[in-house]
Amino acid sequence: MPVTATTAVVVAAILDRLVAEPPTRIHPVALFGQAVAPFDREWSHPVAVGAVVAVVLPILAAGVVAGATWSGTLVSPWVGAGIAALALFSTTSLRMLLDATATVVSATATDIETARTELRALAGRDSSSLSAGEIRSAAVESAAENLADGLVAPLLAFALFAPVSLPLGAGAAAWVKAVNTLDSMLGYRHKPVGSVPAHLDDAVMWLPARLSALLLALAAGSPRVLPRVGSLARRPASPNSGWPMATLATLLGTRLEKPDHYLLDAGPDFPDAAVATRAVSLVSRAGLAAFALTGVVVWF
Repeated sequence: MPVTATTAVVVAAILDRLVAEPPTRIHPVALFGQAVAPFDREWSHPVAVGAVVAVVLPILAAGVVAGATWSGTLVSPWVGAGIAALALFSTTSLRMLLDATATVVSATATDIETARTELRALAGRDSSSLSAGEIRSAAVESAAENLADGLVAPLLAFALFAPVSLPLGAGAAAWVKAVNTLDSMLGYRHKPVGSVPAHLDDAVMWLPARLSALLLALAAGSPRVLPRVGSLARRPASPNSGWPMATLATLLGTRLEKPDHYLLDAGPDFPDAAVATRAVSLVSRAGLAAFALTGVVVWF
């Protein structure tokens, strides 16, 4: 029933707002990470191992979630909806992203060392020598990128498949989250085993990244900004992350930069605290819109 799928989305959004994240010891993504960890080592045939990991582990994750949801629907459609809601809650993240970004932005005005430490929850770059403006830039960049990876992508998968079957929708969200987790753990140039997972993640995140850019533009009431984003969006090496980052930079009229990697100079200066706070607000509105649109799509 469409109402059960929409209910799953609504409950997941409420849980995100009230709880933010499941406890780490039982968080499905953390448990999946434990399954991935043994493959993060040297192999004699790393690309082949990476290909097997990229195919098998996300399918296993999707199968477990879809199977649990299907079992729940056998008891009651509402039990199935509850399990699907927990799956969506576990595979999406908005409040934690917003809270972490706001914490970093606030700390840049009062305690730069705390800001550098807190930035580690958002970005993997070395923050030891970053200025306050560069720290705010990194936080804003991460908020934009994670809007796509951590929220829009699994919601889009659910929206595409839940109208066919609620278990299929929940499994699809889990599959996308598993693919992204593989990339975040293995997808680095110095890890050959991560080559295939990284390319798979690039393919899976192509549409969510661009939808996130659209949602940000709509949240700002400036959809006409999108045609101006393309040249900036193609500067990062990633084929996807540049789109939400460049859109946010253009909307804010600010400069976002990862030294020696890319420069998104939609403005002359790094974001100050007020601009970075506005970025958090735009990501929040875009994220809530993503939840709302997913609920509407699966209803019809």
